[in-house]
Amino acid sequence: MTRITTFLPTRLALASLCVATAALTLGACDDEAKDTNATSTSGSGTTAAPRAGKAVANVDGIPILEADLELAEAEIGGNLGTLDANTKRRVLIEYLVENQLFANAANKDKLASGPDFDRRLAYWHQRALREAYFDKNVKSKIGVAAAKALYDDKVKMIKPEEEVEARHILVSKEEDAKDLVAKIRAGAKFAELAKEHSGDAGSKEKGGLLGYFGKGQMVPQFEQAAFALKSGDVSDPVKSQFGWHIIKVENRRAKPAPKFDAVKDQILGSLIHKRAQKVAEELRKSAKIEYLDPKIKAMVEADEKRKASTQAALEKQMKEQIEKMKLQQKDKAKSGDATEQADSDKASPPEPAPTP
Repeated sequence: MTRITTFLPTRLALASLCVATAALTLGACDDEAKDTNATSTSGSGTTAAPRAGKAVANVDGIPILEADLELAEAEIGGNLGTLDANTKRRVLIEYLVENQLFANAANKDKLASGPDFDRRLAYWHQRALREAYFDKNVKSKIGVAAAKALYDDKVKMIKPEEEVEARHILVSKEEDAKDLVAKIRAGAKFAELAKEHSGDAGSKEKGGLLGYFGKGQMVPQFEQAAFALKSGDVSDPVKSQFGWHIIKVENRRAKPAPKFDAVKDQILGSLIHKRAQKVAEELRKSAKIEYLDPKIKAMVEADEKRKASTQAALEKQMKEQIEKMKLQQKDKAKSGDATEQADSDKASPPEPAPTP
């Protein structure tokens, strides 16, 4: 069966990413070049103090520090996918090496001054301030404990989902499929026949093994047949748009929840994103923001109207729901009073008849 696969970027693509990003961030690199070496000079000719820390590389005598890797990862780490730790570290170091190379070349060309450089420097200064505030008031407020607590809550809410582990043999003709089913039921080994006859290149060499899958992951005809089988059973030929399948279910199980370590970064990212939105909203409320571009201003105003309308509708809905609940409580109370009175009447002995 053909299933969607995510491919990691090649080292060549990553190298291209590093070069492109280095070119885009040249202004920041120019500034870094002035600060990384005691013998280098700034645009004004002053000598910068040496930076302390463990060096991971040197470019023309200028050290690239371990601490620089953290900043580089914050900048481009999201583009590196699921590279293993050593490869990721190598890519980050190469990125910083190329940053320094561009920065050194910019210094030689006397690009560390002038309106264009000042504009870039001002922009990256703002970015640095933003990152410092973000780290202090957003990221530092979200810890692994909060992520684990959310994970535990979500795991409790996961409904059990059945999965099957199956093999299959894919052929183009029904007659061939029937012949293979007959051989299997006569004692032939399913895996060996799959290696010899299956047209699915992705599973053929594994004896037709597809691994575990749940509902919604395979084409309907295949899924229906697989989930109808017991462990060890082999299906009759099943037709799909890919051809004819013979399916063997190896095992059935309840789908296990993902391990915390596998989703920790995703959960942390989600929590950080939510907090960032909250902090940004609070900052917007206390600031005076003017949009001077007419088109952008119109778009912002339209968005604000939509938000206000949505909020008003939600508030109205909540108010109506509250009123409905109050009426239900009143009706229940009245019903309870009436029932209580009826029970009281039944329990009370009848009054004696008056004496003549």
